[in-house]
Amino acid sequence: MSFLKNRIHSFKNAFRGVFVFFKTYGGAHAKIHLLATLIVLFAGFYFEVSNVEWALLFLAIGLVLVSEIINSAIEQLVDLVHPEWNDKAGLIKDMAAGAVLMSAITAVIIGFAVFWKYL
Repeated sequence: MSFLKNRIHSFKNAFRGVFVFFKTYGGAHAKIHLLATLIVLFAGFYFEVSNVEWALLFLAIGLVLVSEIINSAIEQLVDLVHPEWNDKAGLIKDMAAGAVLMSAITAVIIGFAVFWKYL
């Protein structure tokens, strides 16, 4: 396969992973994140935020979605490697979920910093 075909194939796999996350593994959390994203986008247009503020908002949105996808991947991997309950496996899953929580808290702080002056 040529270099370009390899890259296209890699992108297809990556997009498939995102699609599978939202369809299968993301569940309620993905829906909450998408709803929050829509609210933030609407507020950004409504308040006509600056380009820098848009950049901060998109970074925050991306941070949360990426951490949620990584969390789901870690949870699936842990379940594959250790399907029965195990304290260490549970701790690993808790730490991955904690990363999502930290990214969400960071996104909320960024959201307040951006929208505070408009409220």
